[in-house]
Amino acid sequence: MNIGILGLGLIGGSLGFDLRSQGHHVLGVSRRESTCQKAVALGSVDQASVDMSLFATAEVVFICTPIALIVPQFEQMIAYLSATTIVTDVGSVKAPIVKAISPLWEYFVGGHPMAGTTDSGIEAAHRHLFVGKPYVLTPDTTTATAAITIVEEIVRSLGANIYHCQPEQHDRAVSWISHLPVMVSSSLIAACISETDPDVLQLAQKLASSGFRDTSRVGGGNPELGVMMAQYNRQALLRSLQQYRHNLDELTNLIEQENWTALEKKLTVTGKARPDFVE
Repeated sequence: MNIGILGLGLIGGSLGFDLRSQGHHVLGVSRRESTCQKAVALGSVDQASVDMSLFATAEVVFICTPIALIVPQFEQMIAYLSATTIVTDVGSVKAPIVKAISPLWEYFVGGHPMAGTTDSGIEAAHRHLFVGKPYVLTPDTTTATAAITIVEEIVRSLGANIYHCQPEQHDRAVSWISHLPVMVSSSLIAACISETDPDVLQLAQKLASSGFRDTSRVGGGNPELGVMMAQYNRQALLRSLQQYRHNLDELTNLIEQENWTALEKKLTVTGKARPDFVE
């Protein structure tokens, strides 16, 4: 198939590698000419341009831009698409995107691959990024069945595990396991660097190992992405943050009261629950 990718960063670039390896002809569009040249040189796409007219022959287009650009870029892209071109996106927030695009395009399928790293840009792209990872699809009642089928086939070919849900359900779920951790991780780092004794701070930095690395990783990622998560999934994230604060207050109270029995019970419950989220 002729498959277009709008936005040649980590996700778009990685998608290009895998699709090309399967024999698809991949067309890439980016805002920067330098990114287009790199994508072709790296072998992520067959052709690349800053001009969306490149998508005139595309049968499927993946929108892999930052969240804030998905809807406006789609609206610009419409003029160059065939009436039956299938469009999907990879945004980590779904409800506002599906609400804006679905009425305009019956062949639009909302999507979100739960894959990535803290690195960004075409240089960070790599093969097999989606293997074994969850890939959520959020079609609505107006979405063409043929579009859903094709997107499902492509996603399966990436080695990802497909999940279907409503856009609102998706946004509430990812606020817990993706967007909240970014804010919590960032708060952890902010708390650590608030240490006023420079010798203690320097010692903490030298002693930091796997525990700190694991809990701080997502807080050290792309700040633009974190802001967009908060902006476009604001209500669900606020709900999650408030519940997290409640649990943090509960732990604080137990420690203040030296209630070690209750603290152990709390930690036992969370320890048993973790495998339900992470194998």
